[in-house]
Amino acid sequence: MNLADVLLRPATAADLWLFERQADEPDAGGTFNWSGYRDIAGTRRRLDENRLIGPDNGCLIVEHEDTVAGSVVWSKVTYGMPTWCCWNIGISLLPEFRGKGFGTGAQRLLVSYLFDISQFDRIEAYTDVENVAEQRALDKVGFKQEGTIRSAQFRQGRWRDLFLYSVLRDEFKAISSTSAPRT
Repeated sequence: MNLADVLLRPATAADLWLFERQADEPDAGGTFNWSGYRDIAGTRRRLDENRLIGPDNGCLIVEHEDTVAGSVVWSKVTYGMPTWCCWNIGISLLPEFRGKGFGTGAQRLLVSYLFDISQFDRIEAYTDVENVAEQRALDKVGFKQEGTIRSAQFRQGRWRDLFLYSVLRDEFKAISSTSAPRT
């Protein structure tokens, strides 16, 4: 999979079907992302207000050959002082786009975008301890596993542990400047 095969773009009203599907179909957002049915009225409102991109969080559509493959999200995380911030990212791919490198490509583009638009030195992500595919994707982007967040997510009737990952600006720059892709 070539990075040129993946595009991130702002959401439009024509993309509401994706958010509806992710809210209504457990597998559409990913086994590890779905925690119950939800109303997307807030998503519609934010789409009208700011195309789902604000100063503290956002959402972009993942596309492959003019076809919507899923979405990526980010939100600001503060550690103590209001200026001690980083981004936390996530991804939801439709089932037919999983396991083909689109997640790795989309997350690599998102990390690059977030470092370009902010002065934050850290981007983090967390994933279910059983989500091996996402762990591999984060590793390929340059993230390092930092530890376990115990009983942090309630899904499928029980509390789940998550792994916390992060990548720092200099680490990502070093990986991005090498000609050989990480596999």
